[in-house]
Amino acid sequence: MAETLYLVIPCYNEEEMLPITAKALMKKMDGLIAEGKVSSDSKVMFVDDGSKDNTWEIIEKLHDMEQTNMFTGIKLSRNKGHQNALLAGLMTARKYADILISMDADLQDDINAIDGMLEKRAEGCEIVYGVRSSRETDTAFKRNTARSYYKMLEFMGVEITYDHADYRLMSKRAVDTLAEFKEVNLFLRGMVPMVGFKSDIVKYERNERVAGESKYPLKKMLAFAVEGITSLSVKPIRFITALGVFIFVISVIMLIYFLFTKAFGSTVKGWASTITSVWALGGLQMLAIGVIGEYIGKIYLETKARPKFIVDINLEEK
Repeated sequence: MAETLYLVIPCYNEEEMLPITAKALMKKMDGLIAEGKVSSDSKVMFVDDGSKDNTWEIIEKLHDMEQTNMFTGIKLSRNKGHQNALLAGLMTARKYADILISMDADLQDDINAIDGMLEKRAEGCEIVYGVRSSRETDTAFKRNTARSYYKMLEFMGVEITYDHADYRLMSKRAVDTLAEFKEVNLFLRGMVPMVGFKSDIVKYERNERVAGESKYPLKKMLAFAVEGITSLSVKPIRFITALGVFIFVISVIMLIYFLFTKAFGSTVKGWASTITSVWALGGLQMLAIGVIGEYIGKIYLETKARPKFIVDINLEEK
């Protein structure tokens, strides 16, 4: 018997893109149902992440379409960010689905890769990652920084799939397991591999956005990058500790050297070197305090146990 599939799609100010996305996904889902790859109960769930435009009104109209029962949606009470919106969709859709595929609303993720994901699922995979086959469409800056970031995450001990964002298939069992993670600071592409279970990848070509604007400018991308490191790794603290030990050892060696030269009547004068040393150590201390502060701040948020999202309206329960 075919499994019920829900596509979970976070949306923020996507009124220009949604009609295009809905049309493409309806055609794709109809094809999958006709071929018997998924159940006729399969749906597309849009998650409105507190949009300021007509995104929610469009989702409601799609839901109310008489000729199809394909679309549904949830509306968050306010903007909570892409990762929280995605988690809200997954946690809601798992009540109705056997398998869930998350993707963005801009159709840059090739929807034809869904077929490959379902094939991997038929082979027993609980998680299937959508991985970009190339980054030729990216600028040289974005391509090189992305690669460097993946390598840095790997160095920090974070299990990560290269060139994978949030386009992935997860079984209900995998999503139920993900629900046991209680983090407030979310970096799902680093958390999902922690779930375990049998997994695989499907490669695809990433498309250009056909309407609307990217919701991830450089500022948000940098903040997300920092989130990924500080949420999943303690190596930055250990690095600072190791650097502090190294500098302390060097300072002891230099102290012995200066005592030795003084004993033989040679003194070293150097205002510039002294000031440079003071500033260098002061900078190191500030950096160390900053890194520790990042972790203390996260512990502070975790102890509050604030909800990751609040669903205002769930069309499935209407």
